[in-house]
Amino acid sequence: MNQAPVHESLQPEFRLLVFLVSIGFFMQGLDTTIINTALPAMAHSLNENPLRMHSVVISYVLSVAACIPLSGWFADRFGVRNTFFAAIVIFTLASLGCGLSQNFNELIFFRVLQGIGGAFLLPVGRLALLKIIPRSQFLSAMSMMSLAGLVGPLLGPTLGGFLVEKASWHWIFFINLPIGLLGVLVTFKAMPNVTEPTVKTFDLSGFILLVIAMVGLALGIESITSKDVSKWLSMSMLVAGIVASLIYAYHAHTHQNALFRSKLFRNQVYTIGVLGNFFARLGGNAIPFLMPLMLQVAFNIDPFITGLMMTPVVLGSLFSKPIIRPIVQYVGYRRFLLINTLLVGACIASFSLTNQDTPTWIRTIHFFIFGVLNSLQFVTMNTLTLKDLPQQDASSGNSFLSMIMMLSMSIGVALAGTLLNAFSAYYGNDQMTKAFHVTLLCLGCINILTAFIFKQIPKDTPI
Repeated sequence: MNQAPVHESLQPEFRLLVFLVSIGFFMQGLDTTIINTALPAMAHSLNENPLRMHSVVISYVLSVAACIPLSGWFADRFGVRNTFFAAIVIFTLASLGCGLSQNFNELIFFRVLQGIGGAFLLPVGRLALLKIIPRSQFLSAMSMMSLAGLVGPLLGPTLGGFLVEKASWHWIFFINLPIGLLGVLVTFKAMPNVTEPTVKTFDLSGFILLVIAMVGLALGIESITSKDVSKWLSMSMLVAGIVASLIYAYHAHTHQNALFRSKLFRNQVYTIGVLGNFFARLGGNAIPFLMPLMLQVAFNIDPFITGLMMTPVVLGSLFSKPIIRPIVQYVGYRRFLLINTLLVGACIASFSLTNQDTPTWIRTIHFFIFGVLNSLQFVTMNTLTLKDLPQQDASSGNSFLSMIMMLSMSIGVALAGTLLNAFSAYYGNDQMTKAFHVTLLCLGCINILTAFIFKQIPKDTPI
């Protein structure tokens, strides 16, 4: 008779390592959310249009997506400690550069560097725990680390608003300096430099194709309504992104050393899950960027109050965690994702019904419901996508999914910014609320259409 695995509590010698990895997880989680409430203040300080500030979000997220495939190879080749140390140093110095930026282009440059550091923090930290901590204590370690991942997004919006009002937007980046310095000091004490004895040759050509594909698609969509970029250049970037994607698909099929082999997509459920993750996240990932902008630019709400208003989204996400498994067990993956995808789309579209006079209690409940539905969607999609992958494909499949999630976030924000710019130009600056409302309706409709992807999930898919 098989016995269930015993999960031990974390031994003292591993607690400092988990604390160190948690620092990286916290920094990345905080940085992803703290900036959203500060964008209008940053735009004012840098003499930029607030509707152009989505580039600050996209540059970071796109850099993370592009560098995720590098993280595992670097950790195996140069050791987890050396790679993690370099990631924290790059992230911290880039944060200093962001805070000292004197113009928009400087800020974008340092955000790209920050994204490169951020791309290594979480994957390499998780890999370090996997390689160093005994399997019996791994669950306890991951549970402790996940708390840091929840605290960052919970504090981010409110802390961002508070720092903008009480100090300046520069402090949303300077706050990373003491945290990063602590991480640098702890790294050599807590993390041994575990390496792999044999490391396969890095698929450089495949990596270049993936970067061209992601950058071309995201920047092509982002710049298509920009007055500073010609339509010809925007379309050229989009075409380059599509062509690079197609070439990589052939490369993945024929190249034995490809970063992500085409055999991954022989698994029908994995393929549906990846496609669903990409399209269903476009709207859901754009809301944390779009709503603080609407509350401040269209509704004239203060940054700190805006940050407080976004907190129920994270609380809704926390509330959803214990109820996901029983709901999916009761209704099944296919039915759950069909229904919940429609509900998320409807919830995004329903934000277009709010205005400056909407009572705070209604807005709070609205954000909480969105947080619940969005978290249910993301966790269920991720579980469905990875659950049937064979062991030999688990690492590659998980990395590809992580890359797709970050790519979807960057394209979602780019799409939201492009739609907002297009509708604000059409309706005029005096009709800014209407531009936001129509953008939200479009994003909600995209999410609703994603239900057709989840309809392809086999009816007999086991839980």
